[in-house]
Amino acid sequence: MERKHAYSIEELVKNGPEGRTNIYKAIKEGRLIARKAGRRTVVLVEDYDAYLKALPIVDRKAERAA
Repeated sequence: MERKHAYSIEELVKNGPEGRTNIYKAIKEGRLIARKAGRRTVVLVEDYDAYLKALPIVDRKAERAA
């Protein structure tokens, strides 16, 4: 099986935890690196992994207290 090197925005929306609006917002804010391949916007696998790893960690204690 061939390994993917990049995702389209559609693939991120379909398979990831974020919606289209949040993905484009993260790109605009510089939290997610995107590249252009012709007219298509793509995100490299390693850039998406770094973005996900940078998301806040859930504080389980705070959740239980609420």
